[in-house]
Amino acid sequence: MNKVFNVGLIGCGHISETYFRGHDYFNNFRIIKCADINHENSKKCAEIYNINSCSVDEILNDSEVDIILNLTIPKAHYEVAKNSLESGKHVYSEKPMAVNFLDGENLLKLSKSKNLYIGNAPDTFLGGGIQKSIELIKDNKIGNVRLGNAIFAYPGVQSYHPNPEPWFANNEGGPVIDMGPYYLTALVNLLGPAKSVHGISTKVFDKRVIGIGPKKDQEFDVECQTSYLVNLEFHNGALIQITLSFDVVAHQRNHIELYGDKGSMIVPDPNMFGGSVYTSNDDSGVWQEHKTDDMPLGKINITSHSGRANESPTNANYRGVGLAEMAYCIDNELEHRCSGELSLHVLDIIQSTMKAADTKTPQEIKTTFKKADYFSLEEIQKILK
Repeated sequence: MNKVFNVGLIGCGHISETYFRGHDYFNNFRIIKCADINHENSKKCAEIYNINSCSVDEILNDSEVDIILNLTIPKAHYEVAKNSLESGKHVYSEKPMAVNFLDGENLLKLSKSKNLYIGNAPDTFLGGGIQKSIELIKDNKIGNVRLGNAIFAYPGVQSYHPNPEPWFANNEGGPVIDMGPYYLTALVNLLGPAKSVHGISTKVFDKRVIGIGPKKDQEFDVECQTSYLVNLEFHNGALIQITLSFDVVAHQRNHIELYGDKGSMIVPDPNMFGGSVYTSNDDSGVWQEHKTDDMPLGKINITSHSGRANESPTNANYRGVGLAEMAYCIDNELEHRCSGELSLHVLDIIQSTMKAADTKTPQEIKTTFKKADYFSLEEIQKILK
């Protein structure tokens, strides 16, 4: 029987609901206390989930708490994670690891010096869609991947988020920081570490209008670049073109396509856990479907548009599996998949992409990581209820 780790939640925003739902799926963690810089948010969260509300300092110094779940806004990720590690707690944060590479590097060094685990979202690459894609590549279904493209493009969060300003702010906003982690984490787990990046960027709109909540119809300034066109080179020789944009009303392109020397692959949405993978091995136009809805982390568990963050109807959402897998690895002294090394590599790509676009100069990726093995059914079942 697995040890059940007591988790202290810092940051009681919209995404916290999804992590509480992880109690329904995973057998080795339990969120027992919560804190927020706005104590009213913490009190409300505690009432809804029948747990204790406390201050940030209290939760960091609580001997009952084994792991801090850091769901604060991106610019606070570093400080909260640092304070958690310095308080002797393992920490698992929402993406990205930090908004500054040097801060991420410091966190990894600190975790190692303290012999503590540091983990980070996204954990969606552990779901059926990306894992099935990894399995097919491992089985040489499309040969060596040499080319590909990926796209995330939509109008932005201002229509459905009551406080959208951080997504458009300098040093914390923009699509590379916001959605880049999903695509980049999936790609490096499919293809291995990245080597270099070229990029250009633009800002299409100087102002946005809030579409919901108490500030509805208020206009605010767009401070950051909101569209990036990126060429990412991998150590295995693959070249991937990536579009990341907050400026596109709609499109009909696939989320990720990979082109090998024996065939092509359509990879499902890396922001979700399920979805079918498609492969083609000739020019007939026929694609073979590889379903994932019979996989434990690919089964559809969302059947209506619930309004939850990062969730769409008729899909799979098992956020929290990265936290559960890390807890299992802590208990068994193993390397976890949503590791600090992976997160730092992704952060390196993010910062290098933005610098490449800003300077119009290609950037070398300084870091690397060890690509994890396929997440097997046997391993998954150990942490499932």
